[in-house]
Amino acid sequence: MNMNIESSDLVLQLVDVDAATRARMKCQRPVAIWLTGLSASGKSTIANALEVALVERGRHTYLLDGDNVRMGLCRDLGFTDVDREENIRRIAELGRLFVDAGLIVVTAFISPFRGDRALARSIIGEDAFIEVFVDTPLDECERRDPKGLYSKARAGLIKNFTGIDSVYEAPLNPDIRLETLGRSLPEVVKQILDYLDKHFARS
Repeated sequence: MNMNIESSDLVLQLVDVDAATRARMKCQRPVAIWLTGLSASGKSTIANALEVALVERGRHTYLLDGDNVRMGLCRDLGFTDVDREENIRRIAELGRLFVDAGLIVVTAFISPFRGDRALARSIIGEDAFIEVFVDTPLDECERRDPKGLYSKARAGLIKNFTGIDSVYEAPLNPDIRLETLGRSLPEVVKQILDYLDKHFARS
């Protein structure tokens, strides 16, 4: 006999080990560092270098990268606006769980819509969310184009490509703005680390 479970039948299961306990065990303040920006802006490169730097400091981390997540958790999603929204919602829920586990989560997603990033902040929690705008101009992203995606989008081979035929809504007041032109990778990573040292010191 098949029975459908309705959302009204679900009850939040309380547990004895809470987020504060997990954070104390790791001697750190959990946080989600949400990197947003155009494709080829440098998000993944910065996120990877940042995680390395955090691990070298003895922090407990996890990196969520856009392409990697779309190859697994979100492989059923396309690139329509609705699918992009669902992609970010899932990542936010996953980020919330990792923060609850006491980790410093680094994410690298285009996340083009302000509303979706606001939703991610609300899901993860205002006090545990850092929006980092990787502010690289479109023409520089196109010049880099390591995957050849902009060329394909310009040729009409890729539809709904952010920055070409799908809008990117840049953050109006990001917690951190990373201007990448003329700056080295260590410089931009240090900017994030300095912010963490100031606002999210080790517990």
